[in-house]
Amino acid sequence: MYSRHTLLGSVWRHGIVLLLCAFSVFPALWIASASFNATNNMQLQQLIPPKPSFTHYRELFMSERYQYGRWLFNSLKISLLTSALTVIMAGLGAYAFSRFRFKGRRVGLLSLLLIQMFPQMLAIVAIFLLILSLGDIFPWAGLNTHTGLILVYLGGAMGFNTWLMKGYFDTIPRSLEESAKVDGATPFQAFYLIILPLARPILATIFVLSFITAYSELFIAMILLRSNSQFTLAVGMNLLISNRYDNRWGMFAAGALIAAIPFLIVFVIAQRSLVSGLTRGSVKG
Repeated sequence: MYSRHTLLGSVWRHGIVLLLCAFSVFPALWIASASFNATNNMQLQQLIPPKPSFTHYRELFMSERYQYGRWLFNSLKISLLTSALTVIMAGLGAYAFSRFRFKGRRVGLLSLLLIQMFPQMLAIVAIFLLILSLGDIFPWAGLNTHTGLILVYLGGAMGFNTWLMKGYFDTIPRSLEESAKVDGATPFQAFYLIILPLARPILATIFVLSFITAYSELFIAMILLRSNSQFTLAVGMNLLISNRYDNRWGMFAAGALIAAIPFLIVFVIAQRSLVSGLTRGSVKG
């Protein structure tokens, strides 16, 4: 039987956990309530709407001014492409830094770390002028293009992700690749067939982190994208509440609730790999 002291300690710990869970879940419940509240009034909102309605969801997708479906598609496209390219490029770079010894290796690693110390917003003017000039040569990668925005996101994601992935590659024994090479595998075959399957946790981690960053980023997308049909979800939602916020509170809540679904899907798919990818990637540098 449990002693009184042990029982009180268990009740105290469970109470703290329940309090933290309620603190985390309440904002989501409040947003969900607002999305179904037909009154569209923040002051009169209740946790349980008296007359739940899908009015705000219909307005969100049927509005001629607000192209929510297009914004959601744009964000998913940009985020998925950015995440996939980040994993590929960071994987190749991290493998080279982890396994090969070449002139400039240490300088390259330190340069990646140094550049990562400065956020992209500090260089927003230079980024804008660079994309503007790039558009004169390659119109498909200039301002108001998703390609140009993806290139900017890739530039900001490579430093940290390369370091994180390199730390994970350092934990994989070199003897596995040497055995594959003895059996006739090329260096790329050893990387593709041996290393990548073992590095699946860190690949999933980098993919999820890149997806979250690109999906929710606002400032750079707002500077580089100009037309309504090219907006990402973050830029479009900002437009939705730019004026007369109180009259579109219900639409904004409905849009925020739908926007959270891709996050949930990505986390559910990659949850098993996230913890081991983050912990093992930080062991060795």
